[in-house]
Amino acid sequence: MKAREEIRALANKKIAQHSLRFFKTDKGEYGYGDLFLGVRAPQIRSIAKEHIDISITDMKTLICSKYHEERFLGLIIIVNKYAKSKDRKDRNKLYEIYVSSFKHINNWNLVDVTCPHIIGKHLMDKDRKILYKWARSDDLWTRRIAMISTFWFIRRNDLEDTFKIAEKLLHDEHDLIHKAVGWMLREAGKRDLKREKTFLKKHYKTMPRTMLRYAIEKFPETKRQKYLKGTI
Repeated sequence: MKAREEIRALANKKIAQHSLRFFKTDKGEYGYGDLFLGVRAPQIRSIAKEHIDISITDMKTLICSKYHEERFLGLIIIVNKYAKSKDRKDRNKLYEIYVSSFKHINNWNLVDVTCPHIIGKHLMDKDRKILYKWARSDDLWTRRIAMISTFWFIRRNDLEDTFKIAEKLLHDEHDLIHKAVGWMLREAGKRDLKREKTFLKKHYKTMPRTMLRYAIEKFPETKRQKYLKGTI
């Protein structure tokens, strides 16, 4: 496969070693066991652009790869294919492939860069109950997909599901969910600050501190301190 040959030709051991630390691959960490070639994201995006017409079989092969960067490449290709396609059946198929690949979408960058452009975009005009099912999943990455997919809705001033899913994930135990929820609350607040403040007034005293810090990151410092000290 030409795309695989190209990405492996760019492998860099020094970058790979850094990635092992950056993506938390030690035992007990969220990226445990992942393998890296050592290829930068812009290089991967360039290869994906050149190989947008790759076969579905080859794209699936990349997404299932043991190497993080090859999975990233396959996922970027599916995002590019979805964006390019005007055919509803093709988009449905690409969406289904993406959903069936959740077990391979197993780090925050793989989730964050792709799920809004497939899941969020696909569900924009459809029933979104599946997001609430995913938000209850035992799998960390599936829960993060449920939250981050709403970024597509936020950008179109559709905030309802963001706040509802955030509420369901308020007491999640994982730091990466705290960050995801806080991030999406902050983004929703850029569209409707009053609504974010209403949400925070109800939950800020009990929500995880990381989540709160992310949600109020852009607030004026005096206001941030009041939230952090519980004096709002």
